[in-house]
Amino acid sequence: MKIPKRIQPLIEDGLIDEVLRQLMSGKEATVYVVRCGSEICCAKVYKDAAKRSFKQAVQYREGRKVRNSRRARAMEKGSKFGRDEQENLWHNAEVEALYKLADAGVRVPKPYGCFDGVLLMELITDDDGEVAPRLNDVSMSAEQAREDFADIIRDVVRMLCVGLVHGDLSEFNVLVDDYGPVIIDLPQAVDAVANNHAEWMLERDVNNMRNYYGMFAPELLDTQYAKEIWSIYEAGKLTPETELTGLFDEPTEEADVDSVLVEIQEAYEEEQARLARINNADEEG
Repeated sequence: MKIPKRIQPLIEDGLIDEVLRQLMSGKEATVYVVRCGSEICCAKVYKDAAKRSFKQAVQYREGRKVRNSRRARAMEKGSKFGRDEQENLWHNAEVEALYKLADAGVRVPKPYGCFDGVLLMELITDDDGEVAPRLNDVSMSAEQAREDFADIIRDVVRMLCVGLVHGDLSEFNVLVDDYGPVIIDLPQAVDAVANNHAEWMLERDVNNMRNYYGMFAPELLDTQYAKEIWSIYEAGKLTPETELTGLFDEPTEEADVDSVLVEIQEAYEEEQARLARINNADEEG
């Protein structure tokens, strides 16, 4: 097949020997099956920002640190250099997340590196060497759904224990090989501590998985793993070995609105008094 423009430099540098075929084209990248020596791999070619339907929304970028102050300033200003650096940060975030999660025992494709917007990584296949299907293309028994959902929940916990939330987890971002689910597509992974949106992203991730597997095992639809996981995490007690129940009791106490309003009024009056003292001091001066 015709060699994609972004992959050509990797062929010239000897990192890729042959492009075998296009595997899929998604909202942020096109993935190719490539040969690297004797190994068949996957090459994820990120689309230019203007061509992606999945934008680098502020809520995903929040909390990502840039150590180089010049790069940080350029990114804030939105200069061409800054936009290029933002793209590099977006691409490298997936590589870093894959390495970090693989070390934590999460089932993700093994990364080989990111080169000029092309991520080389393991091709997930079944025992026959065929490319593993996406979860949305798989049907299963109730027993299998319960088992695979438990695996996903355990991986979500492992991710959170190393400070990451996938942020876009769904049946379209999970592959299924002969050993169970494999989580993919992580450029938007967020820092659970530094990102203020991490909690609702985790809840959305878990509930997406719950709702999909719940089509095969309806009892899963009554579980509350997201809230349970986050509450344990917030308490500083979450570990990869934490035993979960899927149960969570929502707080039943009604908010004391009157007390809150009194506190707001008192704070307002204190601030007005402080401003009055400042004004009086300026007039006397």
